[in-house]
Amino acid sequence: MGASSSTGNPSPEAHEQREQETLASAALSLPLLRAAFSRSAAAANANALPDALGPPPASYRLPGSPPLPPHFHDILAGLGPTIASQFFGHGAAAAPEGDAGWVPFLRGFNRCCARVPASRSLTLLLRVYAAACAGAGAPCGIHLQPDVGGGDEDGKVVGELTPEEITVFLWMCWVMAWSASASRVAGDGGEKSEPVAVLLPDVTHLVLSALVSAGAVADDAGIWGWDISSGGKGVKVQEFTSWVLSTPVGLGNCLSGYVRDRFRSLASDSVEESSVSTVNTTFDTSDVYLLTRGRAWAIALSLRNKLSEKLLSASVIGMDTEDLLYRSSVHGKGLSRFWSCVEGYKGPMLILLSAFSKSVGENVDSDRRWVIGVLTEEGFESKDTFYGSSGFLCATHPIFRVLPPSGKEKNFMYCHLHPQIRAYEANPKPVGLAFGGTIGSERIFLDEDFSRVLVRHHAVDKTYQHGSLIPNQGYLPVEASVLDVEVWGLGGEATKRQQNVYKKREDIFSEQRRKVDLKTFASWEDSPEKMMMDMMSDPNTVRQEDR
Repeated sequence: MGASSSTGNPSPEAHEQREQETLASAALSLPLLRAAFSRSAAAANANALPDALGPPPASYRLPGSPPLPPHFHDILAGLGPTIASQFFGHGAAAAPEGDAGWVPFLRGFNRCCARVPASRSLTLLLRVYAAACAGAGAPCGIHLQPDVGGGDEDGKVVGELTPEEITVFLWMCWVMAWSASASRVAGDGGEKSEPVAVLLPDVTHLVLSALVSAGAVADDAGIWGWDISSGGKGVKVQEFTSWVLSTPVGLGNCLSGYVRDRFRSLASDSVEESSVSTVNTTFDTSDVYLLTRGRAWAIALSLRNKLSEKLLSASVIGMDTEDLLYRSSVHGKGLSRFWSCVEGYKGPMLILLSAFSKSVGENVDSDRRWVIGVLTEEGFESKDTFYGSSGFLCATHPIFRVLPPSGKEKNFMYCHLHPQIRAYEANPKPVGLAFGGTIGSERIFLDEDFSRVLVRHHAVDKTYQHGSLIPNQGYLPVEASVLDVEVWGLGGEATKRQQNVYKKREDIFSEQRRKVDLKTFASWEDSPEKMMMDMMSDPNTVRQEDR
């Protein structure tokens, strides 16, 4: 892959090649990139690279089968040619063939996949979206403006996005993530199989979050009953970028992850390319839970740790039901039922709670269902104090917000059951679940019957960052009736096996405690029970103590 001169001083071409290879190897292995380049360069079809960069063929639909936005399929169909034209020069002027095109190929790969600031990644993604819309003839309120003398050779993206355009943009990003779970379907002969049916997630909570952040929708005032089709004020690119960098921070990585996945698929064997993963793509099995695919995707985008990959997979193919530790509608409501399901699970968990506010004041909306969540980094323990090392609070319906730790306190979680041996307590600790705040002033408190939840203003909490969890929350505590509670284990199979071992051990101990071994007792004549009965029959009888 390039040779140095006989004098030992590399030529400028060889020097650039090494630089590009070093930069590219940080994103994807060079052998895999070389295989992808060779297959695209050796193909008889001139559009091999644009076709490889396109998503797998699929028929997309929405829950309930409402009509999709016009031109949506055309935008996805033009995604591959757009990326090839924007970064790899495939279009009006094709890249050179053979080894002469290796360096331009690396240069294009590094432009879209090299590690850059998050704002730069999002700008590249918006450029691709704007170009794909232009190619499909779809309306788009953003465009590329040349940056004359500004130091940015690619220019900057300006304009604003309407709510419908934000929705299409988010769906395009989700399709990029979905393509990672589907293999390439082009065979050696270039024929393609029938497209699979893919159900798009509901992203209304993310669209509302962007609109509220930009002030396009009055904060919490116009949330209830809002619909994407109702339109409304758009969001400027600068405001949209600020929202992405503060909430779904992983959105900017969609383009680089998508291109890497397409190259992995291109470099794979044709046998592996002949199938498509259709798990949970033809029916909506995951959205029967509180953890819908849209909510899982939003939470995954807001995280920057290893749990993001777990939830990202859940947003595409749905969560594995084996990871559902507790569901109140199945296992029963109450702290004791909850504890019997989560005891011994020593791993991260996602707790989702659905409730509706009661008409107790003007600061809440009555009979409005909302969903909030708590992501913990460790399992529950029965204590009368707060504990925990890290965690996140989030609102997932009707609007999405994420509240990471503030770093000031560590009152992340509280789980207190009734002690097995009751004793008098002058100031008994509350029995239930709590997150944030302090004992007696918890930010979120779920009572022991799981029938009532109390959400307080963020002023009482120094553990999690400020922000409202419920629309129109106000300063007064909000009391709500609980509809459903779910707990998902995110620790993987190893953590689940450890919990099963723990439960089996506890079952053995419980069984042993219920059995009474009569052999451990002495004869009846020497037993304390006989002495007590003799004393009760004739308490005045004088008995001499045995010496």
